[in-house]
Amino acid sequence: MSDALATMLAELKEDETLAEVRRALDDSTDPLQLVEGLREGMSIVGKRFEDKDYFLSELIMSAEIFKGAIALIEPHLAAGAGPVKGSVVIGTVKGDIHDIGKNIVATLLRCEGFDVHDLGVDTPPAAFVDKLKETGAPVLALSGLLTLAFDSMKETVESVTEAGLRDKVKVIIGGGPVNDKVVEYSGADAFGADVAQAIRLVEEYQGT
Repeated sequence: MSDALATMLAELKEDETLAEVRRALDDSTDPLQLVEGLREGMSIVGKRFEDKDYFLSELIMSAEIFKGAIALIEPHLAAGAGPVKGSVVIGTVKGDIHDIGKNIVATLLRCEGFDVHDLGVDTPPAAFVDKLKETGAPVLALSGLLTLAFDSMKETVESVTEAGLRDKVKVIIGGGPVNDKVVEYSGADAFGADVAQAIRLVEEYQGT
């Protein structure tokens, strides 16, 4: 199932992808299995883009198909939600507008029972600080795909510190080029190498 769905998305077959998602949901397939298939499909698209087999137009199209499929799945994820486990603030940092990875993490966190405050893309440090103050969330997840995002991540962590919140908030960063060196540079606590690890880190920091 997940392999077939991943292939459909990777081949940019919009109608087939959405039809398969609808059929699987009607058959009571685990929504998380569908999300994983879509994630695998986007990984294939990303690899083809890196290899120059796909170009920006294909990348944009795949993102639109992904969003459409997730829109079909999300009501089924929410339907199984239990008690709220905790609160998370998430967003793509200032200067970066990539949101596919962030959206997947936010969707799965909601599925796992977290109250997710998604600030979208190109988010300035002050907006993250304001939302942390408003919600009291103990976890901040910062996303960025461009290398210029590293400075924005660093600035955001510094703003959290200046606001007197750093000892109350764990900061997770994520994105294709993020690694341990970027964690050290930005002052974050950890990075999620993939979606599953990001979810585990949030659960660990929330004590769930």
